[in-house]
Amino acid sequence: MPFADIVGHERVVEIFRRAIRTGKASHAYVFEGPSGCGRRKTALALIQALFCGAVDDDACGVCPSCRKVAAGNHADIHLIEPLPDKRDISIAQLRDLQRDLALRPYEAPRKACILEPADRMNVSSANSFLKTLEEPPGNAIIILLTENADMLLPTIRSRCQLIRFAPLSPEHVRLLLEQQGMDAASASLLAPLAEGSMQRAQGFDNDALTARRELVLKHLCGISLERIATVFDASEELSGNREGTLEMLDMLLSFARDMIYLAAGQQEITNSAVRPALQNLAGRMGLKKTMQLADDILATRRSVQRNANAKLALDHLMMKMAGATAA
Repeated sequence: MPFADIVGHERVVEIFRRAIRTGKASHAYVFEGPSGCGRRKTALALIQALFCGAVDDDACGVCPSCRKVAAGNHADIHLIEPLPDKRDISIAQLRDLQRDLALRPYEAPRKACILEPADRMNVSSANSFLKTLEEPPGNAIIILLTENADMLLPTIRSRCQLIRFAPLSPEHVRLLLEQQGMDAASASLLAPLAEGSMQRAQGFDNDALTARRELVLKHLCGISLERIATVFDASEELSGNREGTLEMLDMLLSFARDMIYLAAGQQEITNSAVRPALQNLAGRMGLKKTMQLADDILATRRSVQRNANAKLALDHLMMKMAGATAA
């Protein structure tokens, strides 16, 4: 997995390329970012580049070392995570790691380890690991993965270079899903709902989401203030538990964004599989109303996140939507 295979993190990749070219790669990093955004893949790409001697600032991807890193069986890489029946990374695991790092590398120029999630070190185990972070034996490289660096002890953070990872864009998620063999229509549906996480995107039930999309579109196209029952039927059928309601609002927001593009005369949209319906709605509403609709959906989402009653919040939103879609 050379740096060329890392999608959506060009700034981070350039930082590492420059560090490798100048010989200034840090001995310890904290990679902070949402789960599924590519932190571990980037960590392995960095280690692969440092282990490979064929390219100045990347990995060749074909030498024995590169192939072992890609296959996950390189003897000089240690992956540390909580044991299956434990919540935290234990002191015993970190002491074993310290002993392993103190040994000479089997074949690489140095040893490497990845801890994930690093915030699962408790105070005792984190303090026991400080000496290793200060002076990694044998010039080892240590990479800590976390969703929130503030969850780490200040003494840990101060000994590492912090690298922040942004969530993947919907377009990057769509591209990665298609590269993994998903059809374009399904990838376009899932990508806007993934919140920048491939892990989240891969966990969706595609068939259920397709049915949900059709239901949302049916109500979006059918609600009317002249038939007030359609407004309350929509909120009744679309509301659910907090997570399900937020997921539905994300879908609505994705539709509204595409409608803004269409109303503004742009043709490139995310939900291309339902373009005719969105084009019709955008034509009926116009740009101003469509932009207001997106704002209303965002406001409703924030209310639900703050534990507002989902049904009442959707009642209010559907009333606004019915007014906006009126001819």
